[in-house]
Amino acid sequence: MKRITPLRRQVCGLILSGLGWFGLLLLTDLIQVRQSGGLMAEAAELTVPEGAPVTSFDFEKEDLGGWKVLGGQWTVEEMPDAPSGKRALIQRADEHVFNVIVTPAGAFHRVAIDISVKFKPLSGREDASGGIVFRLTAGEYYVIRANALENNFRLYYYNGELHMRATANVQPLALRTWHTIRVVAVGDQIQGWLDDQLLIDYEDMRSLVRTDPRLELGEVGLWTKADSVTAFDNFMIRGFALSK
Repeated sequence: MKRITPLRRQVCGLILSGLGWFGLLLLTDLIQVRQSGGLMAEAAELTVPEGAPVTSFDFEKEDLGGWKVLGGQWTVEEMPDAPSGKRALIQRADEHVFNVIVTPAGAFHRVAIDISVKFKPLSGREDASGGIVFRLTAGEYYVIRANALENNFRLYYYNGELHMRATANVQPLALRTWHTIRVVAVGDQIQGWLDDQLLIDYEDMRSLVRTDPRLELGEVGLWTKADSVTAFDNFMIRGFALSK
């Protein structure tokens, strides 16, 4: 029997230790890939019922009457390359932490909703983002947003602070270029799309333990952060609004 010398024992320990760390890194990478949407081919696409009403905003009128500004400086401005015509909605404030504007469409039932918007990040040194707010109730909401400085796509829950629920790394997101964000929320499942790619598939476990009937409804809006100057157009909501 060969004797294992202290030197040989130390070398074997280093090898096993290295394999252990390598395995851990592989596992970590796999978890990150799953979180980032790298395995989204496994997810079935969520859909809302056929015949769900469509509410749309093309911002061709300068009037924002009925819209609620919860933060930021929102205006309708001329934009030659606007997807729907000659105007777009632009957020220009650079002092608010979160800039939010809420549609005049009222509350929508949370059972099934499909929302999409075209957005163009124009500038920003701290942040260059655009996003969709949904399930807004009593100051709390979800937001799905893309950030051109960080090159990521994320789902957050906001209740005075942002809590990240899911994230996906993306290819460099070009500034001053139109992109499309889409979110589909059906019951407890939330899916996020960026430029026609499904990147987020998230189960909202919070809703399983909430009993407040108000949470069955929620308003919808648009979102930017910090000094992000962002344009929006072709804002479409498919879902059942609360009858007024």
